[in-house]
Amino acid sequence: MVHLSRRTALAGLGALAAAPALAQQRTIKALLGWPPGGSSDIVARTYAERLRAPLNANVLVENRPGAGGRIALEASKAAPADGSLYIQTPASMLTIYPHLYKSLRYDGLTDFVPVTTVCAFPFAFTVRADHPARTLAEFIAWGKGQQQIAWASPSPGTMPHFVGVDFARQAGLPMNHVPYRGGAPVMTDVLAGVITAGMNVLSEPVPFHLGGQMRILAVSSPQRVPRLPDVPTFAELGFPSLSRQEWFGVLLPAGTPAGVVQPLHAALAAAAATTEVRDVLTKLEFAPEIMEPAAFAERIRTERESWGPIVAASGFKPEEG
Repeated sequence: MVHLSRRTALAGLGALAAAPALAQQRTIKALLGWPPGGSSDIVARTYAERLRAPLNANVLVENRPGAGGRIALEASKAAPADGSLYIQTPASMLTIYPHLYKSLRYDGLTDFVPVTTVCAFPFAFTVRADHPARTLAEFIAWGKGQQQIAWASPSPGTMPHFVGVDFARQAGLPMNHVPYRGGAPVMTDVLAGVITAGMNVLSEPVPFHLGGQMRILAVSSPQRVPRLPDVPTFAELGFPSLSRQEWFGVLLPAGTPAGVVQPLHAALAAAAATTEVRDVLTKLEFAPEIMEPAAFAERIRTERESWGPIVAASGFKPEEG
């Protein structure tokens, strides 16, 4: 006969009691339209790890890249409206893409229930450190004496592309956009003098700016970036409409009830307040950002409207419609 100690017996009873709870734990899929390893993937996984306990669920990030994030949005639109799947997507997919693609098979205003933004990040306009212009005003004065100014963004049809186009238009500069495939090549060619300037996600040029190889002339955030207190914003330099930030937002399929939306919102808000999440975002030069669902829905609508004239004025047409 095997004799169990009281402690062992109680532990066994506790395990039995926990078994039904574990069996009832559901799985939530966090869909992402981008491959593993990038900033959006890091953000999605950082938040997902902290949703398991409050939602009593295994939250698994699924990367489904393709068509600039559109494949994942189409899949999430068709998912059950029961909280078993949410999508994290950049702003551009909802606010700029409707003005670019005639065959877009989702509508960011009607096919989803906005939950919240989870982070936001600005763009930086940069030149090489030995450029004669030390300020944005000096760059504009210098640029008006040029025949053409080659500048680059990380990808055509993206927010930094159109922020740069809008800056050139407002400043009255002969700037010629050179599309690249990624932020790192832009930085390489600005440093090498192959191109004059770049409009990049802030995290890309910060190390070069702090190291003295590159100069950030302005950032597109509403306020100055704490890490770069001496770098002004476009808004304070006389370009308030260039106060633009990309954000990552979480959405659920249309028809998802409030009883599902609110717990997810609360869990994301709690995660955003943790030191662990803030530390990860800070390393990316991102800032945590939580909005109420109604305010987030309004933000999507107003930003989508504001990008229409800018995209149209740029004359840019994607290779695929």
